[in-house]
Order: sequence, then structure tokens, then C-alpha cells
Amino acid sequence: MKIIVIIPARGGSKGIPRKNIRLLHGKPLISYAIENALRCSNIMDVVVSSDNDEILSIAGKYPISAITRSAELSGDAVTLDPVIHDAVLQMEARKKLRYDVVVTMQPTSPLLKSETLNTALLQFIADDKDSYISVVNKAHLTWSKSESGYTPNYAERLNRQKLPPLYFETGAFFISRRECVTSTGRLGTNVSVFEIPEDEAADIDSPVDWQICDAVLNKKRIVFRCDGHKELGMGHIYHCLTLAYHFIGHEIMFVTREQHREGLEKLRSSFMPVTTIQNDEDFYHFLSEWNADVVVNDCLDTTVDYIQKLKSLTKRVVTIEDLGPGSKYADAVINALYSKDDADKQYFFGEKYHCLRDEFVTAEPKEFSQKVHEVLVLFGGTDPSNLTKRVYSSLPRLHAQFSETHFTIITGAGYSAEENGILSSDELNVTVVSDVKRITDYMEKADLAITSQGRTVFELACLGVPSVVMAQNEREQLHTFAEMKNGFVNLGLGINISSDTIERTVSWLIETPQVRKEMRSLMLQHDLKKGVKRIADIILNED
Repeated sequence: MKIIVIIPARGGSKGIPRKNIRLLHGKPLISYAIENALRCSNIMDVVVSSDNDEILSIAGKYPISAITRSAELSGDAVTLDPVIHDAVLQMEARKKLRYDVVVTMQPTSPLLKSETLNTALLQFIADDKDSYISVVNKAHLTWSKSESGYTPNYAERLNRQKLPPLYFETGAFFISRRECVTSTGRLGTNVSVFEIPEDEAADIDSPVDWQICDAVLNKKRIVFRCDGHKELGMGHIYHCLTLAYHFIGHEIMFVTREQHREGLEKLRSSFMPVTTIQNDEDFYHFLSEWNADVVVNDCLDTTVDYIQKLKSLTKRVVTIEDLGPGSKYADAVINALYSKDDADKQYFFGEKYHCLRDEFVTAEPKEFSQKVHEVLVLFGGTDPSNLTKRVYSSLPRLHAQFSETHFTIITGAGYSAEENGILSSDELNVTVVSDVKRITDYMEKADLAITSQGRTVFELACLGVPSVVMAQNEREQLHTFAEMKNGFVNLGLGINISSDTIERTVSWLIETPQVRKEMRSLMLQHDLKKGVKRIADIILNED
């Protein structure tokens, strides 16, 4: 069957000057239609019809035909029917044949995939229809206006998924039997529609349409590799979730070990797409099939072999908090928790690369209080060293000194306060809450906090809450931000700290408002709210 594709492309676009030849994602707009047509094996000839020398010059770079459109067919009021008919007649005279099928492809549908076009052609060839129109289903509740007023076009209000189809024509393609193509029309009497995916249906007619297509064509496939469990904690999961929420318009996939149930359940409850693995070999196999643009690896201490394998399977590898020998082979290493004196350009260290959750970006510090009304105790999602209980044991003595001070203890989803004997008590002025959804609701009220040395210190600094810090483990002790110069009293490794030391430190801070005020000032001197944007730009390799 002899199939010809006609791509009509005038040079006189007014809404977007030079639209058909303007670069979209690095190549002229018209190139997308040409390349889609060339990738379809059933098509015999591809033709660009234009009145513009630049458009014809671009067409000449491809193995296709170009037809110079006459002035009579180039006016604003001229429809496509005579243009398509003219191009078909010229090509038939040139080739000394008659085509069976004529396909009109607008150059303004750059998101159409060649697979979709090819499927439509194969279905059309096998069908008895004489015309196919590309459409997109946009079922909506609609209304009509008449002289008597406004009336609904539906009998019952339903959710969109249950509404009958409502098809909108797209400019992607218009397929016609040759006998239907005349100077006044291309539509036969036996017509069908071919529904294309909504993400392929864009038709560029305005600057907004252009911006949408540009965003889609710039879309990347990003894999976040992270785990969360009681021993490790949930920080890596929360960190990657915060980053993933920023990448609207990109395709995201989380990969986590199936055996680490706490992290897996958190990802699923966050409605993120998740692939589970048993080991690194499973991860390599997944990457070999998923064709990721970027892997964000938020797993500690990578090996050289591991990173080099990732590099062989994807275009860009970014590691988070990675102190392993493999990190130097990554395209970028991001670490807010450590400092590093290194001139290598792929290292991004320090607090300016901390990833604050959205709730902290909009939160504001409370006014400083001379008196400590509220103390916040929080040690992360799992508290592997059980520092919560260590602090809890000191509360009776603290309450004896500061009976009007209220203590709020927040525990994570991976820590059972009840099993550890940590309970709310009106007598001690203590409230225990678990797995809160918005931690800022509590931090914004706090005058003092007791916490571990992980990412929570950045959140407390953002809100200017003077804090006592204890490390969960020796690795956490290496985190450099939680120091007095940044507004923290750091007691060291938590398992070595006695309840008496905790009591005396907290008592001192409650009784010395000038110290707390200075700590607050040191915290608020840091600009932490732009960290997510900085990291996102690094992941996407954008300056």
C-alpha cells in the first residue's frame, strides 16, 4: 500500500514568530514531525509543503521531498484541504503513481510518538474506514448556552472517570483514503477516531503550549535508591521523598530492599512508585531495563565497583552522604552533614545543600521567649540507640525544678514508646505523640529541643530552636553542623551520656535565656531554604 505523509508548514506564524523552525529542546519544531514519519516503515514518501525558504532548507536535510507552496495557497485564510491536495497531485505527477493513503501531519505536535503513528496506520490499513482523525479523550462536565439560559450536557453528575468519552481533535495526524482527498476536503463518509495518549496530544498554538511541550521534552527518568529500617533509621527515605516531591514533570521511581519493611511501607503510603529488590544484582537488572537518566543513590559508603556499575547503566549518578571509595567516581556527591576540604568540582558539601521539607520552607520562627514554656524531645523515626528513654528518665528531676515547663516527646513510626515505658503524664507535664504528620506544628512552639545529630538539626536551626544534641552512633558524630558556632550544645555520643548530664545541661539552658538567645541567633544566620533547589539543579545537571 502506497502511503504519503504531507507536513504543511507555513512561515508566517504570528502567535509564535518562526514557530515551525524555532528550536524546541535543541532542534527545529518541524523536525519532530519529519522524524516521526521517517520512523514508520509503512510510509513510502514524506513531503514538506511550505512557502518559507528556511523551512524548505531544514526539510532538505532529511531524505524527504520538499514542495514550494504557491502564494495562492499561503494566505492566512487558506484551509489545509487545497494545500494537501496540491502536494499530493505534485508528488503523484513527480512519481508517476497514485497513492492509496494520505496522511496529514501538523508540525505542531512534537510529543507524538512514532509508535503511536505506526499503530494508527496499521489499524487504518486493516480497517474499512476511509478516514481516521487523531483525538484525545477529555471527558468533562460541560454546559451549553441558549436563549433560555445555561443547560448541562449531562443527565447525571459523575466523576470524570465514569463520564462518557468526549473527543477533541488533535493536530497529530489525519489519515485519509486517496479518493477522499480533494481541493475542498479530506474527510470521507465512513469516519473513525484514533485515540492518542493525552501526553502526546499537545498542539502548539500559543507560548503556553510551547512551554508545556518544552517541559515534557526535558522530562527525565530519575531513580532514587534508598532504604529505611530500625537500625539505619528513616532519614534516607524522608530525604529522598522531599527531593522527589520537587521533580514535578519528571518520571520518578524509588528502589528499596524488600526486607526493609519500614522504609518500603513509608514509600508506599506516600503514593510513590516503588520497585523492590533483594540485592545489588536485582538493582543492576532493573536499571538495565528502565533506562534511567539519573540515579540518586542515598545509600552509605559505596564501593568503586558499585558506582562504576551504575555509571555503565545510566547517564548520571549522584550520591548522597557517601563517604565510601566509590563516591569519587560519581558525577556528583552531595553531603550537607559533613564538611570536606576538596577542590574537586563534583563535591557539594555543607549546610547549603540540606534538603528542607516543604513545611519548613513556609514555616517561620516564633518570637524568642525569656522563659522556657515548651521543650521538644525527638530522636528520629526509629531511635536505634533508644536515646528517648535516656531523656525520659531525667524528666522527673527536671519537672521538680521547672514544674511549669511542658515536655513533648515525639517518637517515629519505627519506635514504640509504650514498649519502652514512655507514656504521657499530667503529673510530669509530659505529652507523648507518635509519627506526627507535620513536625513544624510542634517545632514552632518549642523554646528548647533535645535531639539526635542527624538532619533534624537543620530543621531546628531553620526555626531557631536552641537545641541539645546527642549522636546516635559514631558515624553521626562526624556530622559537622551541630556545633556551638551554629547554635547547638553537643553532648557527644548518646549512649555515653548520663541522665544527670542531660538534666544539668537542660537546667542550665532553661535558666540562662541569654545563652539561648545567642544560640537562636547563630541558627538563624544560615540560609537553609534554598537547599532543595540547589540539589535539584545538581541532579538535573543544571547550573
